[in-house]
Amino acid sequence: MLLLKHGLIHTMVQPAFLGDILIENGKIVAVGPSLTCESGRVLSLDGMSVFPGLIDAHCHIGMWEDGIGEEGADGNEMTDPITPELRAIDGLNPFDPCFKEAREAGITTVITGPGSANVIGGQFAALKTCGRSIEEMTLVAPIAMKAATGENPKAVYTEKKVAPTTRMAIASLFRSTMTDAIEYQKGMAKEEDKPDRDIAMEALLPVINRELTVKVHAHRADDILTALRLAKEFNLKITIDHCTEGYLITDVLKERLTEQGAGIIIGPLLSERSKIELKNLSFAAPRILDEAGIPFAIMTDHPVIPIQFLAVQAGLAVREGLSEDTAFRSITKNAADIVGIGERVGTLEAGKDADIAVFDGHPFDFRTHCVMTIINGIIVHNKRSLEV
Repeated sequence: MLLLKHGLIHTMVQPAFLGDILIENGKIVAVGPSLTCESGRVLSLDGMSVFPGLIDAHCHIGMWEDGIGEEGADGNEMTDPITPELRAIDGLNPFDPCFKEAREAGITTVITGPGSANVIGGQFAALKTCGRSIEEMTLVAPIAMKAATGENPKAVYTEKKVAPTTRMAIASLFRSTMTDAIEYQKGMAKEEDKPDRDIAMEALLPVINRELTVKVHAHRADDILTALRLAKEFNLKITIDHCTEGYLITDVLKERLTEQGAGIIIGPLLSERSKIELKNLSFAAPRILDEAGIPFAIMTDHPVIPIQFLAVQAGLAVREGLSEDTAFRSITKNAADIVGIGERVGTLEAGKDADIAVFDGHPFDFRTHCVMTIINGIIVHNKRSLEV
């Protein structure tokens, strides 16, 4: 057993309080005041702030490895605009040093996978940020199917002089692929004359059956609406990732989200306007979405923004008017719920994975350190001794 004593506990489901957390066999056993354990290790968290392990709801950690250039770039298969059969776990390097930097920042779960070169790019995975192999780190794989609209697929395939070179073609390719997947499913259900096995179509079966979320890269308002339109046409579960101009269409967005149950993952916010789709990038977006009653997560898009600055982005959103509580939830509970892992992580509650981040000050203060990170009940980062 591991008992954390006398910390300021932010469970994300109730107001913060001074209390304790009891951990056993990788799970949180209890959260409350004056907890005890008959045997095990006891750590004093006096003066510390305790949060659920932080969650980056969209990044590419391990797919573009830090510091080695093209040799470590395994996130975009730019030879075919439709590649649903690709799996992030086959391209991830668990030894990317950025996993260590994530742990040192209190980030315990990452949703990582292919980039946005292709209309359908492949399968994302949810990973813990510590482990000897991808198998040990994997929480859920696949967690989502990546798709992309707008400028990125256009740029890649215009250069190759093949479709898609327009937004019309992007939508058309997505539509035809989903139609092919539906027909493939019908064919596989026949007693005779089944089609040959097709691993690309096979990968899309959980998508068309609403068992797997489509993670749609969309910046511009029109691309966001196209993604929602396609999702409605095929009855798909989706998240809108980046959602840069979502704050400009909150009334329509809220209406569609209510109808379709889509989720919003915004960011990266701490970024230059490196392309035309980012001309309306604003740190006010989180506040405007929150005021409209639209839940969201904040992401880094690592390596676009180094993953250790996830909390910095949330803090800067607070500076622009977002409430601290919503900012905290955008990188913990909301992030977990939106990507579909809220039953395991995102809050400090009995029965959840013991993924915990301990800070020596306010997490949004640039002087604050993450002094301890716990993943599955194991201390994986320890900046100072907290022994009783």
